[in-house]
Amino acid sequence: MPTPKSLAPVSTDGIPPETERPAPDKLLAGDPVHTTWNIEDRDGLYCGIWQSTPGKWKVSYDEWEYVRILEGVSILTDADGHATTLRAGDSWIIRPGFAGTWEVLETTVKDYVIRL
Repeated sequence: MPTPKSLAPVSTDGIPPETERPAPDKLLAGDPVHTTWNIEDRDGLYCGIWQSTPGKWKVSYDEWEYVRILEGVSILTDADGHATTLRAGDSWIIRPGFAGTWEVLETTVKDYVIRL
C-alpha cells in the first residue's frame, strides 16, 4: 500500500545532499563539512537531516529550531560562556537570539525543524 501524499518519512533516501563549510569569518577551529538533506521547504518551515564533521564556528540564530541529535557529540556555547553538551538522543529548542559557538567533537547528525 503506497504512503499517502500527506505523510513523508524523515529520510535521506532520494534527497540530494547540500554540502558547505562555515564562512571563513565564522570558522574558529578545524575544517568542518556540513551536509544537509532538506526534506521539507514550505512557507518558512524547513525540516531535514544535517551532519557535520568536527570543528568549531560562530553561530547566531534569527530563526527558531528544534533539533534531535541522532549521532555524535557537539557543544553549544552561548555568548556568556555557558556550554551545553548535545549527545545522541538529546532534543533541544534553539530560540531566536541565541549567539555563540557550535563545536562538533564527534561527527554529529541531527534532524531538525526550522521556523523562520
